[in-house]
Amino acid sequence: MTHHDHPATGQDRTGHGHHPTHGQDATHPDWALLGPDLERGAEVHTPVHEQVTAWLRELLTAAGGPGPDAVRRVLDIGSGPGVATCLLARAFPAAEVVAVDPTEALLERARDRAARLGLGDRVRTHVAEVPDGLDALDGADLIWSSKALHHIGDQRGAVAALAGHLRPGGLLAIAEGGLAPRFLPRDIGIGRPGLQSRLDAAGEEWFTQMRTALPGAVDAVEDWPAFLADAGLRTPCTRSFLLDLPAPLSTAARDYVAATLTRIVEAYGDQLDADDLTTLARLTDPHDAVGLARRPDAFLLAVQTVHVARGVVGRGRGR
Repeated sequence: MTHHDHPATGQDRTGHGHHPTHGQDATHPDWALLGPDLERGAEVHTPVHEQVTAWLRELLTAAGGPGPDAVRRVLDIGSGPGVATCLLARAFPAAEVVAVDPTEALLERARDRAARLGLGDRVRTHVAEVPDGLDALDGADLIWSSKALHHIGDQRGAVAALAGHLRPGGLLAIAEGGLAPRFLPRDIGIGRPGLQSRLDAAGEEWFTQMRTALPGAVDAVEDWPAFLADAGLRTPCTRSFLLDLPAPLSTAARDYVAATLTRIVEAYGDQLDADDLTTLARLTDPHDAVGLARRPDAFLLAVQTVHVARGVVGRGRGR
């Protein structure tokens, strides 16, 4: 998330869009309660995950790598409800894929999803906090984490911990950063123009407060390639992936955008003025003629950045 996965800008726990709901605080959201929204949000973002998994397959083939068919074990760190877990299982058909998450209710959704898709024999789950709780797991050829590490106070330390579970020559891929999504034109005909820019500013402040309140928070430049290099990995590289859902949006995408705006109000509506709150109320009202449910101009445009580096041959876990 830097755009930081605050409610206005995106997703995380691969349900994408971990936003506090009413009665929660920024550092202790109720992930179990958010499970259905996370799963629906991740499904909307499936085109991005498919682009990413194709790229990871290419990287594993390049530079004398083991190749995608030689990948025997994948860890999905901060898996949430398992949408990306199942996409990884499809992309690497010879691999066991382990969904790792501290919330059992989300892992139950991941198991149910894998069973529905006929992947239950290759997808398993592991309850663990990150970076602690991973020692019971063997090494992996590919470790994937999407918008989970920014919930850890020491992000550099978390990357190093994950790198320690990487098999020689394997890949560690971290989805953090990108660009804040856009849903609507600058002038939508109600309220003051430029609503999304104001939401971005409020969301950045929310994210800063969330990070500051995390246990063991370390103030560090969020340079993910540097974190990967510091962890002893080689050839770090970065690539960004576009989600481009033009107007008119599908019902699922409209529901996702409406849910995102609702959580914005719940999370940091106190930072917005009365005019913007009125506009958001109208946008999220399914019966309002100018609401998202009926607007022909609503779209979803977002960018997700992924940082990747390779384990050094001769180091790491060999099993």
